[in-house]
Amino acid sequence: MSLPNRRLVLFAPLALLGCGFAPAYGPGGVAQGLEGRIRVDDPVNKLGFDLVERLEERLGRPDAAAFDLAHSIVTRAETLGITPEDAITRYHLTGHVDWTLTSRATGQRVTGGRVQGFTAYSATGSTVAGLAAEEDAAFRLMRMLADQIVSRLIATAGTWA
Repeated sequence: MSLPNRRLVLFAPLALLGCGFAPAYGPGGVAQGLEGRIRVDDPVNKLGFDLVERLEERLGRPDAAAFDLAHSIVTRAETLGITPEDAITRYHLTGHVDWTLTSRATGQRVTGGRVQGFTAYSATGSTVAGLAAEEDAAFRLMRMLADQIVSRLIATAGTWA
């Protein structure tokens, strides 16, 4: 196995600077102005609570909100593993969140979209273990979807923030 060309490794960061690359959270970065400026709609259930919790963890709690983030969560559990005795051993949890970011000043939609993902959990063991695995899978899915929303907000912030 050969080592990469040292000149390539040394000059790669310079190439990124030449193409207009700038860190999102760096000085003057577009994501710097997002913290504490987005108010997420109040949750209506446990899934919503987990989603809002992660969004606020990543974006900060709103103190001077300039934008409202509305969201709609849809999840679906499908059987994935079945024994010869027709007992379900594994579930596949899919979900998507439709979200819209609205300016409080103008009331106009500035960005939005749909994020989607999936996770799985085992249904073997006791009833309590199965319920805990189901709850953990839903928690992981909401964190994943919230992270996708934040990534899209950061990616598009230069056009609306």
